[in-house]
Amino acid sequence: MTAHIRKLNQLPRRTILKGLGATMSLPLLEGMLSNNGLAAGASAEAPLRTAYVFFPNGAIMPEWTPKTDGENFEFSKTLKPLESFRDSLNVISGLAQDNGRAKGDGAGDHARSASTFLTGAHPVKTAGADIKVGMSADQFAAQQIGKETRLPSLEVGLESGRTAGNCDSGYSCAYSSTVSWKTEHTPMPVEINPKLVFDRLFSSSNGSPQERAKRAKYRRSILDVVAGDAQRLSKSLGKTDRRKIDEYFTSVREIEQRIGQAEQSAKLETPDFEIPDGIPKDLAEHSRLMYDLMLLAFRTDSTRIATMMLANEGSNRSYPWVGVNSGHHSLSHHRDDKRKVSDLQKIDTFHVTQFAYFLKRLSETKEGNGSLLDHSMIVLGSGLGDGNRHRHDELPIVLAGGGSGTVKNGQHIRLKDETPLNNLFLSMFERTGVKADSFGDSNGLLKEIDA
Repeated sequence: MTAHIRKLNQLPRRTILKGLGATMSLPLLEGMLSNNGLAAGASAEAPLRTAYVFFPNGAIMPEWTPKTDGENFEFSKTLKPLESFRDSLNVISGLAQDNGRAKGDGAGDHARSASTFLTGAHPVKTAGADIKVGMSADQFAAQQIGKETRLPSLEVGLESGRTAGNCDSGYSCAYSSTVSWKTEHTPMPVEINPKLVFDRLFSSSNGSPQERAKRAKYRRSILDVVAGDAQRLSKSLGKTDRRKIDEYFTSVREIEQRIGQAEQSAKLETPDFEIPDGIPKDLAEHSRLMYDLMLLAFRTDSTRIATMMLANEGSNRSYPWVGVNSGHHSLSHHRDDKRKVSDLQKIDTFHVTQFAYFLKRLSETKEGNGSLLDHSMIVLGSGLGDGNRHRHDELPIVLAGGGSGTVKNGQHIRLKDETPLNNLFLSMFERTGVKADSFGDSNGLLKEIDA
């Protein structure tokens, strides 16, 4: 192990099991807490995580927005799957990304909506190499606190995309296929293959290429690789921590098995049907796998910052499993056609239902004096409100998680129209210790979420 096993109440927060070309960070255990309940070498008993989950093409806002404001609001039709998490989230209305508007650049609202979602900056209209928008909120935070974890940030998605070429009215595909920007010129592409995300979380950066190739050849479980270290660790743990480790190992093994099943399923496809190796054909399973991998990343403190794109902006994917056979983007220009509006609402509900799965998994994962959900802030939203009219105001935004006790939940917050979305990000920075007087086009903090 990276850290030597010492007395039970001195087990270091970053205890890592090692094996041939692999590492495995452990979740927060009682043995990592000192007598005052704090993690050894840390300033708090559990780190605060942030995640940003993006969906494209806006939403059917009349079915998204609750009819009443404040506490005790009634959940809307689309947000109904989140009702059991009332005390762990806020629905926020009135937010906007002004720089998603044309500002003289003409068409291209989809590309602008994705590129401004986490940046609040106006993208340069180009399909060439001179792309430019702004650093995104996740990367701004990673620049300051990313050094505290093995991975500064994690970027995942459910749909492959390109970083070059023209994807929307003269805007580079980079603007539509990523919401995370390391610098104003550098997009952070998403990883859509669950196995590659898993390997990134658990493969050792110190392992030689030969060691990594050897492990891949034998397809050994990460748990088998670190078995020796795990056995030595178990002897020094109390009963509660041994149970936590068993639960954690079980969840890791289950994800490995699901990834393996996805790989086998992909290999069964006929040769003329192209599908990336290891990516589930079922979008719901793909989504759940990616959410579970984000949970693992947070649980092991491999990273505290993540983004997830449920699809590229302007995506025309169909959703036949919920009865929608037409393309998402095509439907978004519904012109008030009732059938199309109904189909879009079904897509919105599908995404919200998958998000509810993530919140459930976070809430069931105990950590310190609460759960992973208590120690997180998770944004679900889109860079468009009304996709039919390409509106960049009245954005559909949910903020979930307790922010380690700093967020007042259980509200439908109605803000003044045109409140910058970046005000929310600035408020999240304040809670995670990221220093910023402003961000993008922010003009203040969202005091409405203060506990």
